[in-house]
Amino acid sequence: MKKKYLILISVVILLIIIRISLPYVVLYYANKTLTEMSGYYGHIDDIDLSLYRGAYIIHNIYLNKVDSVTNKETEFFKSPDIDLSIEWGSVFHGSLVGKIVFESPVLIFTKNKTELSQVRKDTSDFRKLLDHFMPLTVNRFEVNNGSIHYVDKTSNPKVDISLKQTHILAVNLSNVINNKVELPSTVTAQASVYEGTLNYNMKLNALAKKATFELNAELRNANLVLLNDFLLAYGNFDVEKGKFSLYTEMAAKGGKFKGYVKPIIKDLQVVGPKDKNDTFFHKIWEYIVGAVGVIFKNQKEDQLASKIRIEGDFSNPQTYTLDAIFEVLRNAFIQALLPSIDHEININSVGKKQPEVKRSFLQKIVPPTPNNEVKKK
Repeated sequence: MKKKYLILISVVILLIIIRISLPYVVLYYANKTLTEMSGYYGHIDDIDLSLYRGAYIIHNIYLNKVDSVTNKETEFFKSPDIDLSIEWGSVFHGSLVGKIVFESPVLIFTKNKTELSQVRKDTSDFRKLLDHFMPLTVNRFEVNNGSIHYVDKTSNPKVDISLKQTHILAVNLSNVINNKVELPSTVTAQASVYEGTLNYNMKLNALAKKATFELNAELRNANLVLLNDFLLAYGNFDVEKGKFSLYTEMAAKGGKFKGYVKPIIKDLQVVGPKDKNDTFFHKIWEYIVGAVGVIFKNQKEDQLASKIRIEGDFSNPQTYTLDAIFEVLRNAFIQALLPSIDHEININSVGKKQPEVKRSFLQKIVPPTPNNEVKKK
């Protein structure tokens, strides 16, 4: 009996030791993984385990990009808390999958450190990092109060534009529920954008070999005055007032996609009292920009707008530039474009030919231009 009690006590003591030491072991492994990522350096302050939930929480994580020549670090990602756990609701559907919740994360894309061509690589690296921390397939992904920044410290003035108070929710990513539906997964997002609002809705099949999704998004009434640093840096002009909105729909299936982008600017005023101290040539340029805005503005709705159709396959996308110009003219002189999503794109419309439309002589001699041809020129 004494031997049995001794074994039982030893097992209990061993379990207690494992429970106490496990967070330190996991923390050591996590930090080792972060320091060994090529092109990055990161650190985690602490990890809490919650065995009864089948979860653990990462506290105060950061991940910086490292310059391979100078070894200088640039901020890339940070978050005070990341909760990784088993999604117990999916267990009742016969699947053992996980969920990840980010609290107040910050993602920063810095010019010359994170170019557009590198975003895909950065995203893939970030997914590999999550795979190290989450051994289960992720079925639910959530971001609370996040922010996404684009920073250009080389421009004059310096640029830092962002989406703030961002909420992202992706559910059923591993098709646990409704796996016989063509688009069983959903992604929704909301954000604050310079006094405006962003709403994003997407249905997709996350396990499809080729991109299969429907999405619509709308950015409403962003205050252009708050974007003056961006406009000065890349357009060499600023504005006195104006509201920017953008509406888009897109769908993809079988390697092909179809959609449109509809930007709308309302109440635009470029030249104003604050420009009195500008140089002569800068004033001339702003007068030209303002004049173009006035000429192509729909006077009744006081808006400048266009609608750009985009379609094709992912290896050879096409942007209908001439259609965009026509929409600008139609908005200005014929009929104002509606500031809303048009609800005309869905997965069933991908790859289908549009009804025959009579085209003008100019439209016949200037066909749609593939994006890759524009780059070559």
